[in-house]
Amino acid sequence: MDIGLVGLGKMGGNMRTRLRNAGHTVVGYDRNPDLADVGSLAEMVEKLPSPKVVWVMVPAGDPTKATVQELGELLAEGDLVVDGGNSRWTDDQANAEHLGTKGVGFVDCGVSGGVWGLKNGYALMYGGSDEDVAKVLPAFEALKPEGDSGMVHAGKTPGAGHFAKMVHNGIEYAMMQAYAEGWELLEKVDLVDNVTEVFDSWREGTVIRSWLLDLLVAALKEDDDLHEIRGYAEDSGEGRWTVEAAIDNAVPMHVIAASLFARFTSRQDDSPAMKAVAAMRKGFGGHATTGAAPAGTPPTTEDVDSPADK
Repeated sequence: MDIGLVGLGKMGGNMRTRLRNAGHTVVGYDRNPDLADVGSLAEMVEKLPSPKVVWVMVPAGDPTKATVQELGELLAEGDLVVDGGNSRWTDDQANAEHLGTKGVGFVDCGVSGGVWGLKNGYALMYGGSDEDVAKVLPAFEALKPEGDSGMVHAGKTPGAGHFAKMVHNGIEYAMMQAYAEGWELLEKVDLVDNVTEVFDSWREGTVIRSWLLDLLVAALKEDDDLHEIRGYAEDSGEGRWTVEAAIDNAVPMHVIAASLFARFTSRQDDSPAMKAVAAMRKGFGGHATTGAAPAGTPPTTEDVDSPADK
C-alpha cells in the first residue's frame, strides 16, 4: 500500500523503515528536512494515490491537533488519518468528529515497541470503524510482531485504541515500580551478595519473567549500583490519564496510582528505586537518563528528559 507518515523521530523513522522493508511505499514528512522525503504536508498528500492514508506520529496534544487540522484541509472524502502517537482518547474523539465533517475517516492506534520495534515489531491497539481499519490493515500487518498476537481492534469507537494503550502504560508503570522496589530492598540488606545475579536468575522459569526484567538486568550488568543514573523518572501523561479514568469510573487502582505517585517522589530526592525505573525506560524506549547528583539536589530543567511515549 501507499501511506504518508508524519513525524520521523525515534519511532516514526523506524516505522517507515519497517513498512518499506515489507514492500509498502512510504512518503514521510518531518519538520527536520534531513529526515523528510518531501518538503511539506501538502506535497506529501499530493504524492499519495486515493483513497489517501496518512499516519501521524507527532507529540500528543496541540502538535497532533494542529497536524490533524491541517490534514483535514488537504484530504478529501474517503481518505483516512491514523493517529499513532500517545494521544489521549478524548482527543481522538474530537479529531474524529472534526474530520468526519469533511468525510475523512479516523483511526486511533496505540503503539508499543519503543526503539526495538524496527527489529521486533510493534504491538498495535487500534480503534475505529471496520471500514476505516480495512484501509490501513496492510500497514498494521507489516508493523506488528510475528505470530498471532500483537495486534487488536480494541473497539469501533474512536479512542478505543488509545484507551487500551493508556491502560497498558499504567500497568507498565506498576510493573517497573515493583521490580525497582525489589531491587532497592535486595541492595539494602547485607544478606544477599549478588543482586544482579539474583535478578538474572529470575529471567527463566519464574512467574515474574518479562522483557522489563530483561532490560533491568542488562542495565545492572552495565552499572550494578546504577551510580551513573539519577533516581528521577519522568511520566509522559498516560499514567495520570489511567488514574483519572479509574476515578471517573470508580475503579480501585491502588498499585498503578501508587506507582505514579512514586515518580512524583523521585523528583524530590535521588530515589534509589527510580534509578531502576529510569534504567528500564532507557532500555525499552531510548529515554534519556540524567547523571548522578548529590542527595537532596533537585534536578534542573536541563537535567531531565522531556516527556516521551512512555
